[in-house]
Amino acid sequence: MGEHRVVVVGGGFGGLQFINDLKGAVTRITLVDRRNHHLFQPLLYQVATTILSTSEIAWPIRHLYSDRRDVTTLLAEVTGVDAARKQVQLRDGTTLDYDTLVLATGATHAYFGRDEWEPVAPGLKTLEDATTIRRRVLLAFERAELATDPAVRDALLTFTIIGAGPTGVELAGIIAELAHKTMPKEFRNIDTRTTKVVLVEAGPRVLPSFAEELSAYAQKALEDLGVEVRLGKPVTECSADGVKIGETFLASRTIVWAAGVQASPAAKWLDIPADRAGRAIVGPDLTAPGLPDVFVIGDTASVKRSDGSPVPGIAPAAKQQGGYVAKVVRARLAGKAAPQAFRYRHQGSLATIGQSAAIVDFGKVKLKGWIAWWIWGLAHIYFLIGTRSRFAVAWSWLWIYLSGQHSARLITQKETMRDEG
Repeated sequence: MGEHRVVVVGGGFGGLQFINDLKGAVTRITLVDRRNHHLFQPLLYQVATTILSTSEIAWPIRHLYSDRRDVTTLLAEVTGVDAARKQVQLRDGTTLDYDTLVLATGATHAYFGRDEWEPVAPGLKTLEDATTIRRRVLLAFERAELATDPAVRDALLTFTIIGAGPTGVELAGIIAELAHKTMPKEFRNIDTRTTKVVLVEAGPRVLPSFAEELSAYAQKALEDLGVEVRLGKPVTECSADGVKIGETFLASRTIVWAAGVQASPAAKWLDIPADRAGRAIVGPDLTAPGLPDVFVIGDTASVKRSDGSPVPGIAPAAKQQGGYVAKVVRARLAGKAAPQAFRYRHQGSLATIGQSAAIVDFGKVKLKGWIAWWIWGLAHIYFLIGTRSRFAVAWSWLWIYLSGQHSARLITQKETMRDEG
């Protein structure tokens, strides 16, 4: 019997954990991704807000597996799966044969049927998204410096973040600190401390997945930073001029979307049931229904805990799923019994508010404030890949703490927008 052919689609946390844990098995692995890098998404917002550079949170996939002769990396886009023939279809018309297929294709932004909002309200899932948001944030201040119309200037200095989950809260806090603490001395025609950062949440509180006491702390910490929190009303319109919150219009030239996600089309490729967010509904062993050789993991999959609640779409969950599937595949190759059904072990939820406060929820243990911020920082540094990245990120954070200056405030791409003022 020849080597077992494994195709992995997606170089995120789940896909890479699977490949790492399958090391030494008699397999030939082909990893397919539309991008050439693995991205540490939990710190993506720090690229968008000028704290970190792109190279500090992303690594070339080929380099990660340069010493693994059993792994072939392809920069390509998957367009479908022929489960009957056991083939993965690529955009260029070629196909990849597999014995085992692992779909770890992640998720993208969900605009709840209003996809026309995306050009004016970008989400944050990729490096391209982060650099787009960073460029728009920095350009807003530059254009406000040139604006002669007070109304235009106010709109330029109003930043709206839609969605108060961890990404929205983290973005709002850092943008407020950037405007109110980092930049005031650098402009002559504007006072950046007049900047308005508005965080909009349709629900009754920020960070709804956290305990209420931590949610309340986070809202107060945001307000202490100067963030205006608007709860209980959804955004009903979104344009280059601003947003409508309920029936109230807010003039705002920089809008960021952090309100929802939509899974990749993996469930459609396989023609299997999916939940409302498009996540494939998988079995207890993370296989697609009726397709024992196809596994779906990470943000692409809808997985239930033992109590019926959903497994959260976070990096630790994806890594646990990737590790579990590697165990299943190893057992099959060895002719051994499969491990018990996947069981998610929640390791805690973390979110940061600005550069000096955070909340940590370990279940029975809940922390907030400065000590939570240190735990948040240490946890993120630990999960970064490589000593160089850990040192670079730690140094960037220390520099900001000591100097108050962000090190990645470069406008590197030209964006066509109308003249202001």
